[in-house]
Amino acid sequence: MLDEEQGNTDGADGGLTVPMAWLYAEYIADELLRTGDLMPPTSFEFRAGRDALALTVFLSDTDGELPGIRVVTQLETWLSLTAYDQPWQEWVRERLAELGAGAASSGRPAPDLELAEEAWRWLQETELLAPDLNAVPGGAPVVGEDEGPKVWTPAWQLGLPLGHLAIHLF
Repeated sequence: MLDEEQGNTDGADGGLTVPMAWLYAEYIADELLRTGDLMPPTSFEFRAGRDALALTVFLSDTDGELPGIRVVTQLETWLSLTAYDQPWQEWVRERLAELGAGAASSGRPAPDLELAEEAWRWLQETELLAPDLNAVPGGAPVVGEDEGPKVWTPAWQLGLPLGHLAIHLF
């Protein structure tokens, strides 16, 4: 049995701080992608979509309270943030910087923010081989889905549209 000091979940007195906000955002993203059934959950593409969606969900929570059962009311917000013509990556950087400044001024541990920053780092630094959507039209006909020009793409550039599509399919 855990004593009170070991069972602490709020980080007070050096106890364990559980990153519930990030874990919940990741759960929402995972469920949206699984419902859309766009790719196998074990693929890197799925992880890219999950991380991009989780960042969107986590960082769009400006009140410090994730939507809980009100997830459906947030879908339009998430759709607009992940839309093709939006500067999502700049928004992510700005929100992470804002949250980081707030965490630094409070002096409290921010495990949610650490996990969000880790996800963002992975999305930026990891490249996935994806179809080249900018390939010259009229080239060789594509026989199968594995054929055709491919290009190494930052994971966020692949995960973001997958996440956007998953929200549409929900």
